[in-house]
Amino acid sequence: MKGTSPSRVIRAVAEYGIKVPRWEAQALINALVLWKGKSMSAIVTIGIDLAKNVFAVHGVNEAGKSALVRPSVPRAKLLELIAALPPCLIGVEACSGAHHWAREFEKFGHTVRLMAPKFVIPYRLSGRRGKNDAADAAAICEAVTRPNMRFVPIKSIEQQGQLMVHRARQGFVEQRTATFNRIRGLLSELGIVLPLKAAVVRREAMARLEDLPGWANTVIGDLLSEVSHLDERIAQYDHHIELMARHSTEAKRLMQLSGVGPTTATALLSTIGNGHDFKCGRQLCAWLGLVPGQYSSGGKQRLGRITKAGDPYLRSLLVLGARAVLAAAKNKSDPISRWAVSLEQRRGYWKAIVAIAAKNARMCWAVLSRGEAFRLPT
Repeated sequence: MKGTSPSRVIRAVAEYGIKVPRWEAQALINALVLWKGKSMSAIVTIGIDLAKNVFAVHGVNEAGKSALVRPSVPRAKLLELIAALPPCLIGVEACSGAHHWAREFEKFGHTVRLMAPKFVIPYRLSGRRGKNDAADAAAICEAVTRPNMRFVPIKSIEQQGQLMVHRARQGFVEQRTATFNRIRGLLSELGIVLPLKAAVVRREAMARLEDLPGWANTVIGDLLSEVSHLDERIAQYDHHIELMARHSTEAKRLMQLSGVGPTTATALLSTIGNGHDFKCGRQLCAWLGLVPGQYSSGGKQRLGRITKAGDPYLRSLLVLGARAVLAAAKNKSDPISRWAVSLEQRRGYWKAIVAIAAKNARMCWAVLSRGEAFRLPT
């Protein structure tokens, strides 16, 4: 209402046949401005349940009372609603489009926090049976104020673009694996049983292609052509990842570590950035699921298998790098190689692999958080 003149109000109400004196129009404007200022300034925390077209918004004041309840906000009106609010704390579930909306809300001076959906469920008052968008927004509004809540770092557009390259490449690899399995399954119907190794499947299928009867020759030939096409796409995306690593100073520092290549370095950078969202390297290891789960009670500590929490893609890259480190450690004499060999002898192969992956994760966090190359203590 600020900037609205009394003449504009008089003309607006005159369309309905109502005559308003100028002083009454000015008084109406002042009252609306005062009411809007009081109602909006009282909101300190907002929870937003994101969706594709319709959003739910729940806001509370300093006393924790509901001050803004909008169970249905169209997509086109959401930014307009948030822009009219004073700077406050906004909670959002880390789902599809959450990083985009978080960046948009921050432009208006708000503090945005992203949370995993599983951490919001306990704060839904209606429980699991009373789930709806309005209840989810209220639960988000309550969960974002908890002192021990764990938040998801907001990604930039550049980070999301780099992650798209990794996700697309990962999808092509899965499609290639599925195509090889389809070839093996179809050939087994003809009595041709092939091993699991992809190179053997390709070689044997090509060798037997001319002997296949009728339509089987056409189908297997098309599947082999699809595999070759996927190989080209994967090689193309590998080149994209190498370019990203070549133009990044942080990625070059990470690649100085054993077991960290361009794929692992760029994936870590795109996911955790500079690592400042973790207080130490152990927190990063726990976030990646490379620490054992605890089943302790009565003063007795019982450690089980690794939790496998967090991003499985990053964890698999670190584990593959750890296998390469252990394979080459037997021919090296540096401290980490000697430690890896002795650990394998004492604890076994797979426990050594997980330990090396966790150590690499901690070293990667040290490189990213401190902004310098990693140096082993002398």
